[in-house]
Amino acid sequence: MKRNILTFEEALRRNAPTAFSTLVKPAGSACNLRCRYCYYLDKSRLYDNRQPVMSEELLETYIRQYIEANEVPEVTFIWHGGEPLLLGKDYYEKALALQRRYADGKRIENVLQTNGTLLTEDWCRFFAANGFLVGVSVDGPEDIHDAFRQNRDGGVTFRRVEEGIALLQRFGVEYNTLSVVSRASEERGREVYRFLKSLGSRYIQFLPAVEHIREEGGRPVVVPPGTSGSRAAEWSVSATGYGKFLNDVFDEWVTADVGTCFVQMFDATLAGWCGVRPGVCSMAETCGDALAVEHNGDVYSCDHFVYPEYRLGNIREDTLKNMYRSSRQFAFGLEKRNSLPAECLRCRYYFACRGGCPKHRFERNGDGGKHKNALCEGFRMFFAHAEPYMEYMRELLAQGQPPAFVRPWARRRMGLDGIVEN
Repeated sequence: MKRNILTFEEALRRNAPTAFSTLVKPAGSACNLRCRYCYYLDKSRLYDNRQPVMSEELLETYIRQYIEANEVPEVTFIWHGGEPLLLGKDYYEKALALQRRYADGKRIENVLQTNGTLLTEDWCRFFAANGFLVGVSVDGPEDIHDAFRQNRDGGVTFRRVEEGIALLQRFGVEYNTLSVVSRASEERGREVYRFLKSLGSRYIQFLPAVEHIREEGGRPVVVPPGTSGSRAAEWSVSATGYGKFLNDVFDEWVTADVGTCFVQMFDATLAGWCGVRPGVCSMAETCGDALAVEHNGDVYSCDHFVYPEYRLGNIREDTLKNMYRSSRQFAFGLEKRNSLPAECLRCRYYFACRGGCPKHRFERNGDGGKHKNALCEGFRMFFAHAEPYMEYMRELLAQGQPPAFVRPWARRRMGLDGIVEN
């Protein structure tokens, strides 16, 4: 397969109306926690360890540019960090007012990702009144969550997160969960999944922790693939551990929860089996549709690549649309596919995996020194395990039937006919 090519689908997308997302970090990497595996805490070093809040003037520039750039009826703002709640409710009241000023007939949605420890009744009333979708970071049962998610003093955080989720439920705030799958999660997939459901989560995202670190200034710093002198971080999940984790969660989900509980990884996998673009960039053939906007207006190609070489510019000097449409950003997106070794392109599961996220390409391959995903073996384990069920759901969809009809078939195939659905 030729590498430096543009597919017909990519050409169509290139000439389609502009539509992209941004993860905006109005407080930068400032956070009230010090999670050991966090890849973002060190970003303050890019700004001389200063973390000023995005000014109201710059916030207005960002909101105006972002709405104008998206040539679609609905625009979604994703407030991220660090910890975005550190800015206080009044900051987001101003943001909502600016969104209304520049909406120009477009529907505006807001998503906010939080560690959950600062949630209060006041915050929950605000989220409920303004239709926010709140993502909460929780890794699983108490011992798994507290293994790496600690506060500045090294104290545990689980109980406070649990209380925050209870507040979201009490005030009727729509929320989902994001769980980092670390070495502490290995062999405990079913337990983690059941726990997240017990919290009321019905939209679940799993984010594998696969990082390389290098000692800088007497402490470990997360670095991008290919950095000399780096090593695998001790919290990183192993490839087989991740594959086993996914398989265990999948068996629980496919026999009881398809259609009622949504696991991002499984939805994206089914999209691959059906030949449609998945809703998560790591499973797509190319990427580059999600920019990161820092507190000072700097724009980067991706939230996982906030390094000087991936800086596209600043919204004070250029527009978000120009930066998104730039040849640099387009090349960044194509590089996801074009930098893969031939082994990946020949793989029977390439259509579903697409090489995974480039931030995880630490494993050197013999094909010209190219790197493949460090989780490759785990992905293959999962895809091979899920294959018959994905094919069955694809056939259900082709017949106009819901994928949830896979559940009784899956139970029979696994010999679980006596199990009652949750």
